[in-house]
Amino acid sequence: MPDVIPAHEARTRLLAGRVTAPLSFRGKLDLSGELGLTHLPAGLRGDTLDVSGTGLTSLPENLQVGELIAQNLPITCVPSSLKVVFRLTLDGCTHLQVLPAGLSVGALNLQDCLSLDRLPEGLDVCFLNLNRCDALRHWPQQGQIRYGHLSVRDCLSLDRLPDWLTQVAQLDVSGCRGITALPPSLRISGWLDVAGSGLSALPDGQRVSLRWRGVRIDERVAFEPGSLSGAEILTQPNTEVRRVMMERLGYERFLQDVRAEVIDQDLDAGGERRLLRVELPEDEPFVAVQVACPSTGRGYVLRVPPTIRTGQAASAWLAGFDDPARYQPAAEA
Repeated sequence: MPDVIPAHEARTRLLAGRVTAPLSFRGKLDLSGELGLTHLPAGLRGDTLDVSGTGLTSLPENLQVGELIAQNLPITCVPSSLKVVFRLTLDGCTHLQVLPAGLSVGALNLQDCLSLDRLPEGLDVCFLNLNRCDALRHWPQQGQIRYGHLSVRDCLSLDRLPDWLTQVAQLDVSGCRGITALPPSLRISGWLDVAGSGLSALPDGQRVSLRWRGVRIDERVAFEPGSLSGAEILTQPNTEVRRVMMERLGYERFLQDVRAEVIDQDLDAGGERRLLRVELPEDEPFVAVQVACPSTGRGYVLRVPPTIRTGQAASAWLAGFDDPARYQPAAEA
């Protein structure tokens, strides 16, 4: 067993290239951002290791740490000899494709691992973050998420959750349009975020606290938006819930319901353009421009800052112009 040295001493030795044998350290060994670091010795052991943004193209064999932070590395795989006890963070490893079978760790963070299309067989975790793993399609046949948190936000290729998922405290499926149902045996003890997902109802008999991008809502707002009314929205005292209700009802329907004030009206390439305003209690006014697409004729309602006073200024702001006078499109499509 090698001597255990402080993390700062281990850092000095590693960056100087003076380590050829297994090394053990205590504390947090922070090597992040060291682009000249392209290799670590096998058998490295310690408490917390951060190698994010270094020049490493692979992780060393027989690495054993309490926590490993290895964000934004061009690695394609994780060695099977890796042992991490508490938390493994591989966020932003966009080339990562393979994780070792039987991977077991307290928390596993894989956010923005864009090439990862499957998880390993026998995965065993308490917390799993897979946000924006665009290619993820396949779950292992066997695995466990032990009563913790599962987040698959904006995993656009995902169309289901695994049948072995039976108990979690918190589940975020927001943005997963392909997920239209939850596993029948799944029980959620905390909350479920359903914003922009394909879910249209909770499983029979399920009662769970719902979220819409973090805002607590009820089942009617989540799954029956057509039953909402503009008048009801105006009486909602919670501004965050009110904004979700407006989004769920649709801005166009909301403006019609409350008979929004027309504060400007002119013509653009798509036809009539109107700037509409609604006063909201305990919040800034809702101002939106209503336009039509010149090509398709389809109407759009787009929210703009409440300080805008003309349709021309609203269109200019949406096009990225601070000065409306400089917004003079030759043609719009």
